Amino acid sequence: MDAPTFDSKNFLKHASTRPGVYRMLDEQGKLLYVGKAKNLKRRIGSYFRASGLDSKTMLLVSRIRNIETTITNTETEALILEQTLIKEKRPPFNILLRDDKSYPFIFLSSKDRFPRLSIHRGAKKKQGRYFGPFPGAGSVRESLNLLEKVFHVRQCEDSFFRNRSRACLQYQIKRCSGPCVGLVSEEDYAEDVRHSVMFLEGKNSQITDELHEKMQKLSAEQKFEEAARVRDQIRDLRVVQERQYMAGEKGDVDVIAMCSDAGVVSIHVIFIRDGRVLGNKNYYPKFVLENTPASILHAFIAQFYLQQQGMHSIPREIIVSHEPDEEKGLEAALEYYAQHKVELKVKVRQHRQQWLELAKTNAAHGLMSKLNSKQSMQTRFLALQEALSSKNMPMRLECFDISHSAGEATVASCVVFDHNGPLKSDYRRFNIENITPGDDYAAMEQALKRRYTRLKKGEGSLPDVLLIDGGKGQLTQAEAVLEALDIKGVQMIGIAKGISRKAGQETLFFGGSRRELVLDPESPALHLLQQIRDEAHRFAITAHRQRRGKKRTRSFLDEIPGIGPKKRRELIHYFGGQQEIKRASIEELQKVPGISRNLAEHLYDSMHS
Repeated sequence: MDAPTFDSKNFLKHASTRPGVYRMLDEQGKLLYVGKAKNLKRRIGSYFRASGLDSKTMLLVSRIRNIETTITNTETEALILEQTLIKEKRPPFNILLRDDKSYPFIFLSSKDRFPRLSIHRGAKKKQGRYFGPFPGAGSVRESLNLLEKVFHVRQCEDSFFRNRSRACLQYQIKRCSGPCVGLVSEEDYAEDVRHSVMFLEGKNSQITDELHEKMQKLSAEQKFEEAARVRDQIRDLRVVQERQYMAGEKGDVDVIAMCSDAGVVSIHVIFIRDGRVLGNKNYYPKFVLENTPASILHAFIAQFYLQQQGMHSIPREIIVSHEPDEEKGLEAALEYYAQHKVELKVKVRQHRQQWLELAKTNAAHGLMSKLNSKQSMQTRFLALQEALSSKNMPMRLECFDISHSAGEATVASCVVFDHNGPLKSDYRRFNIENITPGDDYAAMEQALKRRYTRLKKGEGSLPDVLLIDGGKGQLTQAEAVLEALDIKGVQMIGIAKGISRKAGQETLFFGGSRRELVLDPESPALHLLQQIRDEAHRFAITAHRQRRGKKRTRSFLDEIPGIGPKKRRELIHYFGGQQEIKRASIEELQKVPGISRNLAEHLYDSMHS
């Protein structure tokens, strides 16, 4: 390894001993690593000692050409600044938690006479209450399903709710009280909403007491059918309590356990809010320099709570499987954001110990699944190398597929696999235009040209193997495109289903040689090709359905010049629907706010031309 040109001795002579953040840069000035320190001089100096560095740290040091520092007043400030920079810049040598999507909440509208419960992601701009965040959409759907079953609060879209003339199926199967057609009073509906809020706040025992008292009262009044309905609510709530509550716990707790092996880290988190288990989730962060449980957990917790504040509420207690580095400083930073006391606990007893053991078991299971998947993928790539009779193992595979409905809303998909499996950041989809509807050859040609013209310009990496879902015709089309673009060195394979159309009986067609090959149904190479083919098919269908749905939900008003989103809303609000707009006269159209006489005439002519 070449000696670094960075003059570390001279830099350290003038380095500060105060807390702060340091940024390591390469020769192009690109950020390599961000770190924080209680003593900047001592921490940076540890990277340049004569011995004791692992290979990853040595690789980092070899690329350093400059170091920038920012002095802070406290170590807590340094930690917060470090996490802000990691989130913004995503340096390659820092641990990266690749899970920064917005987490779902349950939203209860407040401006409606009959409030609605729904799943919500993103900015909290609507008027109402937000409950969560939940670890995943599955947890939200489970809670919404329980609320729908027990309290019958509506979850339908407002547009659907406002245009009902009779109760929908949800009322028939006793999942809604029918507020859209006046089958429940505002007072009774408000009571169901109040109980739903109590449920989401973890006050199940109070709800049960109230419902039990109500059941007794209804029975005394000989309203036995209503009393039976309340009895069923109590029974369902008790089932929920048994499923969702941890023994003896009424507070907010997160339980975090980690394990690692063979370069893979598995971290399992159990979320408990108001004594209720919201769910659990496995994370597989990418780490480079952090290589001890203490350092990995410190980096994970800092990113999980500090970089993604708003996505994860910070509980008062976090139980961890290993004591993280600089525990007190981490607690101080968490308390700064949470505005309440936060404790990190390693040594716990009784039921807390059982939770931790459960999290450890799930982390170990997740790690085993990940390792098996990784090893399985390596086995499949080795088998593919053998099937291709290639000297080198293919490193990158791409597969294309076409999806449409009778030629409508044609979409092409491109998915990418490497030795770790699907590389979703490199997936692409192409909306196909200006072809004869249903012409799959033309669609494939357009998608390939658009994809490989960009790759030819250096906007990505060329694959080692290009897989086409189809037979000789589609393969010939792909060969012609790559030849026209003067792209060489890409092995092209067409995968066609056999006469029976059953999995395991596919025929492979090799570009150039026109060799045909039928692999054994148990071949790992065939399993790999089937997996990427099926993923391309799934991705294409998903994109096609989204495009088709968007096209079918477009209003005829979208096509009329001069009618923007605001005027469109005013028209629909005034008339109540598109059919009523079409029936309106010029004089009636002119009564809509923002619609002038000229625009009304233009709109009328456009609708009746």
